[in-house]
Amino acid sequence: MPQADVAPRYLEDFAVGDVTKTGDLTVTAEMVRNFAELYDPQPMHLDEDAARASVFGDLVGSGWQTLAVTMRLLVDARLLGGTPIVGAEFKETRFHAPMKPGDTLRVTAEVLAVRSSKSRPDRGFMDMKVTTRTREGTALVTQQWTLVLPTRAGLAA
Repeated sequence: MPQADVAPRYLEDFAVGDVTKTGDLTVTAEMVRNFAELYDPQPMHLDEDAARASVFGDLVGSGWQTLAVTMRLLVDARLLGGTPIVGAEFKETRFHAPMKPGDTLRVTAEVLAVRSSKSRPDRGFMDMKVTTRTREGTALVTQQWTLVLPTRAGLAA
């Protein structure tokens, strides 16, 4: 279903502790190599022999690809309903383990804080802890997002 066909969500629709869970996406070696060829052409992402000689010991996906898959899964899960995901800040990104071909990824996003803008009553900010894991539960990346959301007051204006 296109994002525009889903009802928008507003800042007031979220509370601290809310959790969004995504569906799954399984990463293939072809996906890893294709992404690397375009965006991160390093040996451990492109060539199995070179990858075996690396610190990873096997072909691994780029950290940037892990972040892109995270975004895709959250968009598909309709994190904000029909409201676009607009980032104000991304911080505390930590890579805990590499993404490997065959891994099935899923994401959880937990609301840490919700606050109105002091200067713009039509919007506010939501802080979230975003964790990308394998189906087996291994954390690949954690990060904190601050998103910009419209308010219902802004809708009424």
